Amino acid sequence: MTPRFLALGDSYTIGEGVAPAERWPNLLAAALEIEEPLIIARTGWTSDELSAAIDSANPQGAFDLVTLLIGVNDHYRGRSAEEYRRAFVPLLRRAIGLGGGDAGRVIVVSIPDWGVSPFAEGRDGAAIAAGIDQFNAVNREEAARAGARHVDVTPVSREAVSGSSLTAADGLHPSAEMYRRWAGLILPEARSALSRP
Repeated sequence: MTPRFLALGDSYTIGEGVAPAERWPNLLAAALEIEEPLIIARTGWTSDELSAAIDSANPQGAFDLVTLLIGVNDHYRGRSAEEYRRAFVPLLRRAIGLGGGDAGRVIVVSIPDWGVSPFAEGRDGAAIAAGIDQFNAVNREEAARAGARHVDVTPVSREAVSGSSLTAADGLHPSAEMYRRWAGLILPEARSALSRP
Protein backbone atom coordinates (compact mmCIF):
# COMPACT_ATOMS: atom_id res chain seq x y z
CA MET A 1 0.00 0.00 0.00
CA THR A 2 1.36 3.43 -0.96
CA PRO A 3 2.31 5.56 2.05
CA ARG A 4 0.04 8.56 2.68
CA PHE A 5 1.56 11.98 3.32
CA LEU A 6 -0.22 14.96 4.89
CA ALA A 7 1.43 18.42 4.82
CA LEU A 8 0.03 21.09 7.16
CA GLY A 9 1.03 24.73 7.04
CA ASP A 10 0.84 28.14 5.40
CA SER A 11 2.37 29.83 2.32
CA TYR A 12 5.64 27.94 2.77
CA THR A 13 3.86 24.59 2.49
CA ILE A 14 1.48 25.52 -0.33
CA GLY A 15 4.46 26.98 -2.20
CA GLU A 16 3.32 30.55 -2.84
CA GLY A 17 5.10 31.80 -5.93
CA VAL A 18 6.18 28.45 -7.39
CA ALA A 19 4.57 25.74 -9.51
CA PRO A 20 2.88 22.87 -7.62
CA ALA A 21 5.64 20.42 -8.59
CA GLU A 22 8.20 22.81 -7.04
CA ARG A 23 6.63 22.92 -3.56
CA TRP A 24 8.85 21.23 -1.00
CA PRO A 25 6.16 18.66 0.03
CA ASN A 26 5.79 17.63 -3.63
CA LEU A 27 9.57 17.47 -4.09
CA LEU A 28 9.81 15.39 -0.92
CA ALA A 29 7.11 12.98 -2.10
CA ALA A 30 8.91 12.60 -5.44
CA ALA A 31 12.20 11.84 -3.69
CA LEU A 32 10.42 9.28 -1.47
CA GLU A 33 8.70 7.80 -4.54
CA ILE A 34 5.27 8.10 -2.95
CA GLU A 35 2.04 9.75 -4.09
CA GLU A 36 1.67 13.52 -3.91
CA PRO A 37 0.75 14.78 -0.45
CA LEU A 38 -2.59 15.99 0.76
CA ILE A 39 -1.81 19.64 1.53
CA ILE A 40 -3.85 21.71 3.98
CA ALA A 41 -2.17 25.09 3.77
CA ARG A 42 -2.86 28.63 2.59
CA THR A 43 -0.89 31.83 2.37
CA GLY A 44 -1.39 34.02 5.44
CA TRP A 45 -2.68 31.36 7.81
CA THR A 46 -1.85 31.57 11.49
CA SER A 47 -1.83 28.54 13.78
CA ASP A 48 -5.49 28.98 14.73
CA GLU A 49 -6.53 29.44 11.10
CA LEU A 50 -4.75 26.20 10.19
CA SER A 51 -6.55 24.43 13.03
CA ALA A 52 -9.92 25.68 11.73
CA ALA A 53 -8.98 24.53 8.23
CA ILE A 54 -8.16 21.04 9.51
CA ASP A 55 -11.64 20.99 11.08
CA SER A 56 -13.15 21.96 7.73
CA ALA A 57 -11.09 19.57 5.59
CA ASN A 58 -11.56 16.71 8.07
CA PRO A 59 -8.70 14.58 6.70
CA GLN A 60 -9.14 10.89 7.39
CA GLY A 61 -6.04 9.26 8.92
CA ALA A 62 -3.95 7.51 9.60
CA PHE A 63 -1.22 9.09 7.50
CA ASP A 64 2.21 7.51 7.33
CA LEU A 65 3.94 10.88 7.27
CA VAL A 66 2.71 14.25 8.58
CA THR A 67 4.61 17.54 8.34
CA LEU A 68 3.78 20.71 10.26
CA LEU A 69 5.26 24.11 9.40
CA ILE A 70 3.32 26.98 10.96
CA GLY A 71 3.95 30.18 12.88
CA VAL A 72 5.39 32.84 10.58
CA ASN A 73 2.06 34.66 10.40
CA ASP A 74 1.58 34.41 14.17
CA HIS A 75 4.93 36.22 14.43
CA TYR A 76 4.11 38.71 11.66
CA ARG A 77 0.87 39.66 13.41
CA GLY A 78 2.74 40.48 16.60
CA ARG A 79 1.87 37.48 18.76
CA SER A 80 4.26 36.47 21.51
CA ALA A 81 6.20 33.21 21.63
CA GLU A 82 3.99 32.02 24.49
CA GLU A 83 0.82 32.80 22.52
CA TYR A 84 2.34 30.78 19.69
CA ARG A 85 3.06 27.90 22.08
CA ARG A 86 -0.56 27.82 23.25
CA ALA A 87 -1.72 27.54 19.63
CA PHE A 88 1.05 25.25 18.43
CA VAL A 89 0.78 22.50 21.06
CA PRO A 90 -2.81 21.50 20.16
CA LEU A 91 -1.88 21.56 16.46
CA LEU A 92 1.03 19.24 17.11
CA ARG A 93 -1.27 16.90 19.04
CA ARG A 94 -3.65 16.90 16.08
CA ALA A 95 -0.79 16.14 13.69
CA ILE A 96 0.24 13.18 15.85
CA GLY A 97 -3.36 11.96 15.91
CA LEU A 98 -3.48 12.16 12.12
CA GLY A 99 -0.29 10.11 12.09
CA GLY A 100 -2.15 7.31 13.85
CA GLY A 101 -0.98 8.45 17.26
CA ASP A 102 2.67 7.80 16.37
CA ALA A 103 4.73 10.95 17.04
CA GLY A 104 7.61 9.40 15.13
CA ARG A 105 5.63 9.86 11.92
CA VAL A 106 5.40 13.64 12.45
CA ILE A 107 8.02 16.14 11.29
CA VAL A 108 7.89 19.69 12.62
CA VAL A 109 9.68 22.02 10.20
CA SER A 110 11.16 25.24 11.55
CA ILE A 111 9.89 28.66 10.49
CA PRO A 112 12.10 30.30 7.84
CA ASP A 113 13.38 33.84 8.31
CA TRP A 114 11.53 36.23 5.99
CA GLY A 115 13.59 39.12 7.36
CA VAL A 116 16.31 38.49 4.77
CA SER A 117 13.90 38.84 1.83
CA PRO A 118 13.63 41.92 -0.41
CA PHE A 119 10.09 42.34 1.00
CA ALA A 120 11.61 43.10 4.42
CA GLU A 121 13.91 45.85 3.16
CA GLY A 122 13.80 48.80 5.55
CA ARG A 123 12.62 46.65 8.45
CA ASP A 124 14.69 45.57 11.45
CA GLY A 125 16.10 42.28 10.18
CA ALA A 126 17.84 41.51 13.46
CA ALA A 127 14.58 41.89 15.40
CA ILE A 128 12.74 39.68 12.91
CA ALA A 129 15.48 37.04 13.18
CA ALA A 130 15.37 37.13 16.99
CA GLY A 131 11.60 36.70 16.98
CA ILE A 132 11.72 33.82 14.51
CA ASP A 133 14.40 32.17 16.67
CA GLN A 134 12.13 32.46 19.73
CA PHE A 135 9.24 30.85 17.87
CA ASN A 136 11.49 28.09 16.59
CA ALA A 137 12.72 27.41 20.11
CA VAL A 138 9.06 26.78 20.98
CA ASN A 139 8.36 24.38 18.10
CA ARG A 140 11.66 22.55 18.67
CA GLU A 141 10.97 22.15 22.42
CA GLU A 142 7.41 20.99 21.88
CA ALA A 143 8.40 18.54 19.14
CA ALA A 144 11.01 17.03 21.47
CA ARG A 145 8.52 16.88 24.35
CA ALA A 146 5.99 15.06 22.17
CA GLY A 147 8.54 12.69 20.62
CA ALA A 148 8.07 14.17 17.14
CA ARG A 149 10.86 14.90 14.68
CA HIS A 150 12.20 18.40 13.99
CA VAL A 151 14.03 19.73 10.94
CA ASP A 152 15.69 23.15 11.02
CA VAL A 153 15.44 24.89 7.63
CA THR A 154 15.97 28.36 9.12
CA PRO A 155 19.75 28.59 8.57
CA VAL A 156 19.41 27.75 4.87
CA SER A 157 16.47 30.17 4.58
CA ARG A 158 18.84 32.93 5.69
CA GLU A 159 21.07 32.26 2.68
CA ALA A 160 18.42 34.00 0.55
CA VAL A 161 20.12 37.26 1.48
CA SER A 162 23.00 36.27 -0.78
CA GLY A 163 21.11 35.82 -4.03
CA SER A 164 17.78 36.37 -5.75
CA SER A 165 17.79 32.79 -7.10
CA LEU A 166 16.63 31.70 -3.64
CA THR A 167 13.61 34.05 -3.59
CA ALA A 168 10.46 33.84 -5.71
CA ALA A 169 9.42 36.66 -8.02
CA ASP A 170 7.23 38.21 -5.29
CA GLY A 171 10.35 39.13 -3.31
CA LEU A 172 9.11 37.38 -0.17
CA HIS A 173 8.59 33.65 -0.62
CA PRO A 174 11.24 31.01 -1.34
CA SER A 175 12.13 30.01 -4.88
CA ALA A 176 11.98 26.49 -6.27
CA GLU A 177 15.71 26.18 -5.58
CA MET A 178 15.21 27.06 -1.91
CA TYR A 179 12.37 24.53 -1.62
CA ARG A 180 14.62 21.92 -3.21
CA ARG A 181 17.15 22.54 -0.43
CA TRP A 182 14.48 22.23 2.23
CA ALA A 183 13.25 18.96 0.76
CA GLY A 184 16.82 17.65 0.92
CA LEU A 185 17.09 18.55 4.60
CA ILE A 186 13.73 16.95 5.44
CA LEU A 187 14.28 13.79 3.37
CA PRO A 188 16.36 11.77 5.90
CA GLU A 189 13.79 12.28 8.67
CA ALA A 190 10.96 11.47 6.27
CA ARG A 191 12.66 8.23 5.24
CA SER A 192 13.13 7.33 8.88
CA ALA A 193 9.49 8.11 9.66
CA LEU A 194 8.28 5.93 6.80
CA SER A 195 10.48 3.04 7.90
CA ARG A 196 8.59 2.73 11.21
CA PRO A 197 6.60 -0.50 11.56
